[in-house]
Amino acid sequence: MSVTRRTRRAALIGVLASAALVLSACSSDSSSDSSDSATASASGAKPSLEFAGPNGEKPETLDALTLTEDEKAKVRAGKYRAAFVWHTSSEYVSAVEKGATEQFEDLGIEVVSSTQADFDAATQANNVQSVMALDPDIVVTIAVDATSAAKAFQPVVDAGKSLVIMTTPPSGYKAGQDFVSIVTESLTDAGRANAEILGDALDGKGEIGYMFYDADFWFTQQRDQAFLDWTEFSYPDIDVVAKEGFADEARTEEVATALITRHPEIKGIYVSWATAAQGVVSALRNAGRSDVKVVTNDLDATLGADMTDGGNVIGMVGNGSLDIGRGLAISGAYGVLDKPAPALVASPPVKVTKDNVAEAWKADYGTEPPAAVTK
Repeated sequence: MSVTRRTRRAALIGVLASAALVLSACSSDSSSDSSDSATASASGAKPSLEFAGPNGEKPETLDALTLTEDEKAKVRAGKYRAAFVWHTSSEYVSAVEKGATEQFEDLGIEVVSSTQADFDAATQANNVQSVMALDPDIVVTIAVDATSAAKAFQPVVDAGKSLVIMTTPPSGYKAGQDFVSIVTESLTDAGRANAEILGDALDGKGEIGYMFYDADFWFTQQRDQAFLDWTEFSYPDIDVVAKEGFADEARTEEVATALITRHPEIKGIYVSWATAAQGVVSALRNAGRSDVKVVTNDLDATLGADMTDGGNVIGMVGNGSLDIGRGLAISGAYGVLDKPAPALVASPPVKVTKDNVAEAWKADYGTEPPAAVTK
């Protein structure tokens, strides 16, 4: 799909921007029940479940991405090729790639490469060059650094490839012009789910710590803020006594150690995502703080094993990983068909606790959980 032909989609963005979707229908029944029961006792206005993409895009649900049988046949006949240019490796990324690859296979699209950058922008830029040498028709990515990615991914745009975004596009790139669509999770629903897991585990009272990703990353900023908003609204007797940012997930253990030293009264900690939460759990174990409960986003085998073994972790929130992957693949098909796509689509999150870990893990990641998680 050429850049010139993509510009015909630009008019769609204005329509999408004016059609904000209330995503409360995407959340689980248990989420709705918990928030509704708290309404009478909570103070302040009820937080909104709406959120916006990096350029103000308003989300639609994943089922807004549909292909007719005729369109599927056209894609299969095209013998297209796809490549992944990831920001890092993790169980979450693997699950997203699994969902995308399965959908690509169904559409007759061959996956020719998958790279990851260990959160290093220069590595990702080099990976773009390596992938482009394979001449894919579709490139699926999430920018490590939005600013530098604008230059790194320009060859993809200039070559008229279909660029599909998981969560974070290069800075200045526009849906329908430079990339096809953004596929992500419902951030506000995820923040609310975390608040409910921790709030219920603490019986609605006590002091907690909040460890957030201290970087200009629209995705985590809105999800983290949603946790704060829903905690304040649904659990007015829970006090966030410490807010600590981290820029490097490898250093969360020392951040958490300092936090619990300064605030020994805390009984719970929220962490932005799972691999960052691993350091927090290590800090709590080293300090002998088995009384502090931890919640986070993404499913992780290490944290899952801690959770089922009665450790610090009392819940995780899955992203709907397989569905996000399928959405990315279908968006890629929209691109090669030159079909206008929604600027942003969102997958509902999945609450995961000790009680439903096996079922939720399979639904979110498409595999049985590791033996250590189900022991």
